[in-house]
Amino acid sequence: MSDLIRYDHGIYAIDSGYIRPRLAAVHLIVERGQVAIVDTASNACLPRVLDALARLDLAPDSVAYVFLTHIHLDHAGGAGAMMRAFPQARLIVHPRGARHMADPTKLFAAVQDVYGAAEARHLYGDPVPIPAERIQEAGDGFSFDLAGRTLVCLDTPGHARHHLCLLDTRSGCLFTGDIFGMSFRELDVNGRPSIIPTTSPSQFDPLPMHRSVDRILAHRPPAVYLTHFAQVREVARLGDDLHRLIDAHVAVAERERDGGPERGARILAGLWGLMEQEAEQKNWPVDHWREVVRSDVEISAQGLDHWLGQAS
Repeated sequence: MSDLIRYDHGIYAIDSGYIRPRLAAVHLIVERGQVAIVDTASNACLPRVLDALARLDLAPDSVAYVFLTHIHLDHAGGAGAMMRAFPQARLIVHPRGARHMADPTKLFAAVQDVYGAAEARHLYGDPVPIPAERIQEAGDGFSFDLAGRTLVCLDTPGHARHHLCLLDTRSGCLFTGDIFGMSFRELDVNGRPSIIPTTSPSQFDPLPMHRSVDRILAHRPPAVYLTHFAQVREVARLGDDLHRLIDAHVAVAERERDGGPERGARILAGLWGLMEQEAEQKNWPVDHWREVVRSDVEISAQGLDHWLGQAS
């Protein structure tokens, strides 16, 4: 049975089961019997989505749209499988990502280069191509109708150049993928979340990231929905923290610009020092917080090292 979290305005989060509990959410927006799915995690998540739809008394053909915030495979790896399962759906994706959804060969090869072929298939399953005629390229300001509910795409680069946020005009909330950072539920303190930017390779760019965060804040949303993980409120406070931590990540990298062959390791050590400060300041409530953030700290360090290489 899926772990289905119910929010106001017909918004639901499903724990995708990707790697560990409460790491990656798939969101549903339900309006008068029609559904938009926001991000898809991996192929293995499909049964959880089907179970959630059944619990909401919704059939697979009620899914009108599958929306991808971006095409990193923890967000888009299950898109092909879901499009096959939901015959009435159209895929909404940034123009830079559309061709990789129609033919995921190069995208999956890049993931195999990082993880190895066996681990890539273990994490995501075999990629499923999506017929081009079912893909809608969505640039900035593109809107689509979900049973009278208007959803608007916002071009929000900084984490990736193919990143979109989705503004739900009914609730005033946004679905922010990775551009508004990651909030690990294990680190909540008395229900108050923390936020950490993700500077993963290979398209991290701090100035566009700051602008995208400001664009989200300008809408004054009562909540945002993160793929990692689900609803967070106190959006203005988190936005301030995010700006501060983006600058702090960049400062760690800049200190090691001339670090030679040890630069990557030194950036990683600097990020661990930064996380130590956050843990103390925020009073993160788990002894194993390092394990909670480890994978993403390591990936963010790689992204910062790559960014320095591109910027030099």
